[in-house]
Order: sequence, then C-alpha cells, then structure tokens
Amino acid sequence: MLSRVVIVHSGGLDSTVLLYHYRALGHEVKALAVDYGQRHREQELAASEAICQLLGVERRVVDLTALVDFFGQNALTQLDLPVPTGEYAEQTIGLSTVPNRNMVMLSIGLTWAGSLGFDAVAYGAHGGTHTNYPDCQPAFAAAMDGAARVCDFRPLRVLAPFIDGVKADIIRRGAELGVPFERTWSCYSGGALHCGQCGTCVDRRTAFSQAGVADPTRYAG
Repeated sequence: MLSRVVIVHSGGLDSTVLLYHYRALGHEVKALAVDYGQRHREQELAASEAICQLLGVERRVVDLTALVDFFGQNALTQLDLPVPTGEYAEQTIGLSTVPNRNMVMLSIGLTWAGSLGFDAVAYGAHGGTHTNYPDCQPAFAAAMDGAARVCDFRPLRVLAPFIDGVKADIIRRGAELGVPFERTWSCYSGGALHCGQCGTCVDRRTAFSQAGVADPTRYAG
C-alpha cells in the first residue's frame, strides 16, 4: 500500500480536498507549492500556507519564476494579457493554459518524493470542462504514472484520484471531510476577492451549485 504521498498543493479547492482526502485515508503527506510567476500567486501561496499550517503538514515552495519567459503567451504569467471571462470555452481556454505546467510540477514532486523515500506524488486533476487542458486528461496522468515507475531506482507513482470525476464530486468529498472551502483560492485575476467572472470562478460557482453545497466564497462580482 502506498503510504507516503507528496501533494501538489496550490491552495486551490481541488488540491486542498486532495490533501484532506489522503490524510483521511491515513497516508503521511507533505505539500509542494509552486511559484511559477502566476498573477494570483500571492493569494494562492497564502492559501496553501494557511491550510498546511492548519493541518500541521510540512510544506515546501519551489520558485520557478525563472521559467516565465519559456511559458509563452498566456494570461496567467503574462500580466499584460487580460484573463478570459465567462465559462471555459474552446476558443479561450488556451489563453489560461501554461504549457506543460503539470508535468513540470509533477517532475519536481517526484524528485522530492524520491529524496524523501516517499511513494508517490498526487495532483487534483479532474474531468468536466478541465479535460480541455491537456495535462488534466486521463491519458496524461497515466503517462506520467508510467514515467514515475521508471524514473528512480524504485518505482514511484503519480496519482490522480479525481481524474474520472467532476468538480462537484470533489466538493462533495470536501464537505464530507470538513474542508474549509472559504480558505481556498481559485481565481486567476489576482484581486483581493475572487472576481466571480473568470473561467475558474465560474467553474467554482457552478460546481458548488451542482454539488448542493453552500458556497462560502466572497466574489467581487
């Protein structure tokens, strides 16, 4: 049984439920947060820090801001580009895509897991509209898991337990576990409150409604 897991933890809703999920299953966990130059990094990293402190989970932050110039034109790391608003759509989702972001994060997580003698890295990819992101698809998660099995002297794993579900399922699981949803951060815009208009805010609002769980998030609009 895999017992020691590094959680890629942004401080967002999905990764926070993931953290609570593995703790509830009895796994030893550590959290990896990543600063890749995202415009909402202050809010994300603060949320991650607060949640890990609440749980007493060791957390490390890796600075990848040197890679910003390699990420090309996207609204998350290029501050002169506006963040798309409205539901995720085929014509706009590319604007909020940081190329190969999850592979980079998972690779660092595997490096840390290997050095710790841990067994796996887990991330919160799930189905629904997010399946438009290439690195949130089941095929990607399976490929990364295959690479993890041969990347070290002993086989490691990449785990994506929510990959076949949707965000509403994650919220229901979080509600069962008592996750403090109000402490999590999703918005890409980087303001003091969730903007309520960007794709991830719309996705968050919709998922709470679909899950039948009260949304404690404060939205600006």
